[in-house]
Amino acid sequence: MENESLFRNRRTVRLYEQRLVADELLEKVLDAARLAPCAANRQRLRYVVARTPEIVSKLLPLTKWAMHVSPHRTPVQGESGPAAFIAVIGPREGNAYIHADAGAAIGYIQLAASCLGLGSCWLASVEREEASAVLGLSVDVELLYLVSVGYPAEKPVLDDNASETAYYLDDAGVLHVRKLPLDVIARWM
Repeated sequence: MENESLFRNRRTVRLYEQRLVADELLEKVLDAARLAPCAANRQRLRYVVARTPEIVSKLLPLTKWAMHVSPHRTPVQGESGPAAFIAVIGPREGNAYIHADAGAAIGYIQLAASCLGLGSCWLASVEREEASAVLGLSVDVELLYLVSVGYPAEKPVLDDNASETAYYLDDAGVLHVRKLPLDVIARWM
């Protein structure tokens, strides 16, 4: 597979350098999301790019990070927080497949970010009501997920063919992400 290293090397990033990400790069990341597959090609997802320090600093405390190693991978605004959040939103009504659509779009966001030298983290643990207010979302729209984006200040590593899934920090503070072997997760018929 030509791009196998992209899949093997892309890891979730939770600690970021304190520098802005150019709008042109964020636009490329969003364009990747736009091209992601979605149910019946209905293209119901929308995005809000929160990139000003004021809005990012309001969203950051409304998120939870890295359950297995908390608080060691919880970013701090002005020290290790992301440059931006991408809010993935969709209609509140008639959204039977919207989370599947969001998963595909976020996968594309994360791969595009990695190709551009950016790190990202898909955040499902969000205080949605408060975050929706910060983002100025209308009541007919649902905040599905946030994706943090910025320049990585850490380099998590893959522990391939592991026997368990809990990620961990080693003695040097490096985050290890365990992945089960293929023969454990797939059955051939």
